[in-house]
Amino acid sequence: MSTLPSIAELRAKVHPPGLLERRSGEHWAGRLYMRRLSPYATRVFLALGLSPNQLTGLMILAGLAAGVALLWPGLPGAILAALLVQLYLLLDCSDGELARWTGQTSVTGVYLDRVGHYFSEAALLVGLGFRAASGEPTGYAVLGLAAALGAILIKAETDLVDVARARSGRAAVTEEDAEPRAPTLARLRRIGLVLRFYRLILAIELSLVVVAAAVVDAFRGDLAATRVLVVATAVVAGVQVVLHLVSVLASRRLA
Repeated sequence: MSTLPSIAELRAKVHPPGLLERRSGEHWAGRLYMRRLSPYATRVFLALGLSPNQLTGLMILAGLAAGVALLWPGLPGAILAALLVQLYLLLDCSDGELARWTGQTSVTGVYLDRVGHYFSEAALLVGLGFRAASGEPTGYAVLGLAAALGAILIKAETDLVDVARARSGRAAVTEEDAEPRAPTLARLRRIGLVLRFYRLILAIELSLVVVAAAVVDAFRGDLAATRVLVVATAVVAGVQVVLHLVSVLASRRLA
């Protein structure tokens, strides 16, 4: 059995220069704390002989389980979902780190990673909708499904840029290409990036807000806060689908 690398050796290879500075590619939670912890987990996964794609599969399961956990009423279900989302984030960091250390990078791994993000964020929004509906097929469950569809469409709008460029024989999109050509739209995009309201439908941020809503509900003895949150996620998802599409069409991403 080969000797396991030290944490310092692991970091030197799996955290290439610029990784933590990628504002568009690295989540704030990764930069803040998870990338500091993930090499320790990656070392354990390396000792266990797991492959990067197996970790990605576990990541998908953790994300889906977080959505299911929201069906458990009250604060315990919300806390469990938030913890599972943190596990999802850890595995999302470690699968790439393991791939870089072992050299087992693949197109399949990239594909599974994207599928995992689609499924996990949609699952959390669907779970939130049914949680607000308190197990009954009410309008809140429909709103949760609508928010999940919106989250998937937003990701599809981003990924389809790469599809369109690849089919046209063009290189991958750059940060400069994402800037809208019209000055007014460019300013509005920058305002949106500052306000970051779209983060409400992302798994990590949403899981934390769900816990806060569950605390409020526990004090009130009802589901008012969770139901307000479901409505907010549906509105944000719907607005963001339109704004993101306009941003893509108005930028140089398809030029």
